[in-house]
This record gives sequence, structure tokens and C-alpha cells, in this order.
Amino acid sequence: MAASEGQWVLMATGRSPTNIAVIKYWGKRDEALILPVNDSISVTLDPDHLSATTTVAVSPSFPSDRMWLNGKEITLSGGRFQSCLREVRKRACEFEDEKKGIKIKKEDWENLHVHIASYNNFPTAAGLASSAAGFACLVFTLGKLMNVKEDYGELSSIARQGSGSACRSLYGGFVKWCMGKKDDGSDSLAVQLADETHWNDLVIIIAVVSSKQKETSSTSGMRDSVETSPLLQYRAQTVVPSRVLKMEEAIKNRDFDSFAKLTCADSNQFHAVCLDTSPPIFYMNDTSHRIISLVEKWNHSQGTPQVAYTFDAGPNAVLIAPNRKTAALLLQKLLYYFPPQDKDLSSYLVGDKSILGDAGLHSIEDVDALPAPPEMKIPDKKFKGDVSYFICSRLGSGPKVIADENQELIDSVTGLPKGV
Repeated sequence: MAASEGQWVLMATGRSPTNIAVIKYWGKRDEALILPVNDSISVTLDPDHLSATTTVAVSPSFPSDRMWLNGKEITLSGGRFQSCLREVRKRACEFEDEKKGIKIKKEDWENLHVHIASYNNFPTAAGLASSAAGFACLVFTLGKLMNVKEDYGELSSIARQGSGSACRSLYGGFVKWCMGKKDDGSDSLAVQLADETHWNDLVIIIAVVSSKQKETSSTSGMRDSVETSPLLQYRAQTVVPSRVLKMEEAIKNRDFDSFAKLTCADSNQFHAVCLDTSPPIFYMNDTSHRIISLVEKWNHSQGTPQVAYTFDAGPNAVLIAPNRKTAALLLQKLLYYFPPQDKDLSSYLVGDKSILGDAGLHSIEDVDALPAPPEMKIPDKKFKGDVSYFICSRLGSGPKVIADENQELIDSVTGLPKGV
């Protein structure tokens, strides 16, 4: 492990997307290994809009493993971080950088400590799957640093041990997390159903209703549901298996009608399970319900689904439109009911801002002039300030290595996060 008495720092940086489940994962059959009670299916979002970036550094001069999330140091003592570190180290391979004079044997990795710096470009723990992006990125980037040869399926089963839905962020496009049958969890991993180019007309608009940390974490909520909800057992054993098959078919055929109906139904059943839990869990709020009502009335008035909605463990609405034209109409309806509190339209919609132009919304005056959606019975009520902001996104790719040194989060000399 030569190179000037251990004064070197070796680094890798990666970026991983978040994902939103359209067939939900809720409930574990094994808490320690994070094995689910049912299969789930998700869409991967464009990492330009929602992603985690992680830099991992290793050096003989580091006395312990350390991690910083969004600039703040956090403890690595939790079992989930330890599982991911242990499983990646176990698979590490020999590495040599002749230019820097660094040679790391397979067995050396066990004794080398890591520094990890991670940054989410969206709110953490607010029900936007930040832990999915974070753990996927951690495992992917550690794997690159430690020269791990395993395929993404194998890496996904390691990421799963950090956060269940993280396994689905190892791929782009449409992803299925197979629950698996084995007790050791070796067959509980993610597979890609179709890449992001398969159905690239889809537009995703997220209403960030609240970026506050949720009251009931997904982990404790799931545990309570498994222990107390009869509906959860029925859902896992009877409803989800056939729904997964129908969803796979809808994705394969780009059948938006079926895709939307299944997505909305599964979201609603997941939240019904939360209400069926003792004590009941409330992830959605009045604003969430208003958005559902808006979409349902629009879909019903047209006789066919225009837009799908889905809510994870939080109040934020993820709305999926079949194309830009429909997404622009959706945005007009949303901004009619949920106009921005101040005059700044450009910070009220982040991500792909060009959708504002498609919707004919160039200024706050254009928002004020929007007509009331005809399908709503009491159109004059508005809810200014109830939505923090909107994100316009699309399907995205899986994790990528970032080679640009300017985007590294750790200083290559000190081994500490930049700015710390």
C-alpha cells in the first residue's frame, strides 16, 4: 500500500437518481435484511432534477469512517450504513494507480477507512425518496472506488440493505424490485423492465407540498402496518401480484390508460393501509387531497385518464402526464388553484422550466389570467402558499461516475468535505 508513507487520498464521485414507486413497497418480512412483503415497480427520475451526489475518499491517514450529508456530519454507526460498507468491502478487488504510486491489495480494503460526503439536490426525508438516491449513490460510488466487479443487480441487493427502495435507483427507466423468496435475501434485487428511452414522452410534475421531515418515518410506519393492518396482508398476498403483472404489461405496451389507473389505485391502497394501521398514519394532508380531487375530476370529465397521481410516504404529489401537451394543461390547472405566494414564477417551478412556455405562462400576470378549470364545481377558491414549489421532470438514467473534479465534494488534499 505504498506511496509516500500513506499521504495519499484516493477518491471517486458518483450521482444517483431518485425513484418514485408506481406499485408501492410497504412492509418488510425481514427487518434486518430489508426484505419486502411484495414486489414493487418504480420510475427513475431525471438525475438533473432529483439526485444524490456522493464523493467517497479512502486514505491510510484516516483514523475512522466518517460521513457528511448536505454539509453536516452524521453518524455512521447505524446498522444500515455498516451493512453497506461491510458488503462492498467484502467484494473489493485489487487496485493500482501507477502514476500516483498507489497499490491496494484486496485484503487491504478491510483496514482502510473512508470519508463520505453526500449532497441531495432536493429535500431530505420529506417523502421524495432521498434515502433511495443516497444509499444507491453510496453503494455505487463505493463500488467504483473499491474496484468491485459485481453487476448492478448484485449492487442493488447491497443498496437494499441501506434503504429498501434504494435498490431500484441502481437503474434508469422502469425498475422492478423482486421481493425474492430466499431467507438470506440473495434473490431480493432490482431488475430493469425498460430503460428511460422506452417511453420518453412521459412528463412528471411534482408538487412539493411540504419539504418538512415527516412525523412518522417510513421504517416505523411499515413496522406498525405489518403488525396491525389486516389490509396490508391482503394487499401483499392477493392484490399486488396481479397488479404487478398488469403494470409490466402497461409499461411494455406504453398503455397510459392502464398505467394511470393502476398507479392511482395503488397509491390510494397504500394510503388506505396507512389508515388501517393502529395507530393510523397520515402522510397526506388537505393539499394532497385537493390535488387528487383535481386530477380525478379532470380524468372523469374526459372519460379517460389524462394524468396519473401517486404519493409516497409524505404529502407531495407526483403527477405523471402522457406527453408535454397534457403536462402543460395540468400545469395551468395546478397554478390556477395553487398560485405562487410571491411574484417570482421562475423559482416556483424548478427542473425543466421550458414547460412554463408550453403552458403559455411567462409571468405572474399570465397565472392571474388563467381560466378556472371547467370540470371543477367551485372554481373560485384558490390556495396560495399551500404548495412550496413544483418540479418538472422526466424519466432518467441510472447512476453515473462524475469525472469533473469541480463537482467532487471532498478536498483531495485534506480528505475533508470542501468548505469544512
